[in-house]
Amino acid sequence: MGNVYEQIEEIRKKAEADNALRASILATREADEPLWEFCEICRREGYEVYPMDVIAAGDEFYAAMKRSTNGGGENSPVLNAEDDIYELLLASLEMSGRG
Repeated sequence: MGNVYEQIEEIRKKAEADNALRASILATREADEPLWEFCEICRREGYEVYPMDVIAAGDEFYAAMKRSTNGGGENSPVLNAEDDIYELLLASLEMSGRG
């Protein structure tokens, strides 16, 4: 299977086409361990995604964005929630469900 970004993109597309899957992913927000529950759903759907994979992917994504702004120095703007791949996925599913 591909990297975490590819797997999460695949499950996002799958969830956009499957209302039950979308609802179950969105419902993970209410779980005691939301990221763990999300990863459980991913694995049931055939994607080997684990919480540390998601966290590391977010950190890598954020670091790349920081490097690309203002030369990546310490004066780079703070980007709220841009390192949270899980929350970005949920926001995308919420937006796609409104159409």
